[in-house]
Amino acid sequence: DITYPASNKKLANKITREGAMISEFPLGTPPEPKNFPIRNRIISGLSQGVVVVEATKQSGSLITASLALEQGREVFAVPGSIHSFKSRGCHFLIKQGATLIENSDDILDELGLNYDYAPKTDTFKEGPLPHLDESEKVVFDLMGDYPLHIDQISRQGNLPPGRAASILMRMELKGIIRQLPGKMFVR
Repeated sequence: DITYPASNKKLANKITREGAMISEFPLGTPPEPKNFPIRNRIISGLSQGVVVVEATKQSGSLITASLALEQGREVFAVPGSIHSFKSRGCHFLIKQGATLIENSDDILDELGLNYDYAPKTDTFKEGPLPHLDESEKVVFDLMGDYPLHIDQISRQGNLPPGRAASILMRMELKGIIRQLPGKMFVR
């Protein structure tokens, strides 16, 4: 309930509204440096991998990367200038076996999540649509030939996440859409 640094308050509020704020500390726990590695264990544990973009040799990011390895998670690092002290932590991780990345596709490829999102025409053939209720029409109108993530559908359709999931399941059962890996949906 205490946002640190305070400049992240707007982001924390958005995460609370649209995602989940998770902590094992009781309400009112002050942001003390000794608590950061404990918090970072949760962050790395909830993730498929950890990306370190910039880090000094003493950066807390290296602790998070170490925790990720202990938890069997992937560790990625972005290389930087050999003259920058803020790149030394990333270079250290790369020397230790972290996967060198330059962009998000590198991460998706490494995790096996970079799917071919070319338009597909075999899901819903041309012709009359089966009966769609109002909420299904909203979702159908959002979707084009390219996949959308369930979170995008929820946001763009102004639907609570659980409601969006229910609508998508009904539409999938009717053969109107199909689900791709990673909670992506396409007509």
